[in-house]
Parts: sequence; structure tokens; C-alpha cells
Amino acid sequence: MDAFSPLSATLGGLLIGLASAVLWLGNGRLAGISGIFGQLLPPAQTIVWRLVFLVSLIAATFLAARLWPGLGVGGDRPAALMAAPDGWSIPTPVWIAIAGLLTGIGTKIGNGCTSGHGVCGLARLSRRSVVAVLVFFGVAIVTVTVTGIV
Repeated sequence: MDAFSPLSATLGGLLIGLASAVLWLGNGRLAGISGIFGQLLPPAQTIVWRLVFLVSLIAATFLAARLWPGLGVGGDRPAALMAAPDGWSIPTPVWIAIAGLLTGIGTKIGNGCTSGHGVCGLARLSRRSVVAVLVFFGVAIVTVTVTGIV
């Protein structure tokens, strides 16, 4: 992260908190992205708000990237997918697919993701979310240590 900016991090955090609060107050639902996405297949009875939330999340990200291209952690560089680590002889698409599958398995086992536990769960003072977030951070630290990717 060679282009960290406290201003953009604060703005991003405020927007995530605002979106979570609007969903909670307006719909009585937690903004756990894995849970919202996971209920699309097989379709839950409440599919419309899930689609609206996910499409809005993607559209807002796309719009922000177009309006402020230097806002993200890449600074002036355009956004790009993370390449597989050097020396691992795993093609990048396979690396991304494995990472996605492991993330999906982890969110199923942990009964939620970083947005559900880290943003909404901690705000609700949930003990289960505190444990989940500690595990998330612990695994992240180990992953960075093993792969050398920051």
C-alpha cells in the first residue's frame, strides 16, 4: 500500500458505515456481503433488496473509480488484479479462483464475513464477531507472512 491516505480511508469507512446503517435502519438487515450474496442461489424470498444492494455496491465502486482514479490504494496506477506470488508456478486466474473458493468456504464456516462481523457485528458488540474478527486478522497476518504479499 504505497499510496495510503488517511482522508480516503476515513471517507471509505464513513461510507461503509453509512451504507450499513441505512440497510439496518431501512430494512432491518445486516450488511454482511457474503450472507447477502449467498442467499441469491438458491433464491431467498427476499431477493429484490439483495440484488439492489449488491448492484448498488458494484455501481458505486465503479463510479468512484471513474470519478477519482487516484483515490484507491494504487495511487496513480490503474486498478489491477493481484498476481500470483513469484515462484509459486500457479497461473494468476487459478490463484484468484483458489482464493475466492477459500474465502467462500471461510465465510460459510465463520457464519459471516468481514463486513458482517467486522462492521456490523462489532458495532453490535457481538462476542462471536469479536472472535471472528480476531481469527480473520490472525489468518491475514499468517497469509502475508507466508506469501510475502502486502
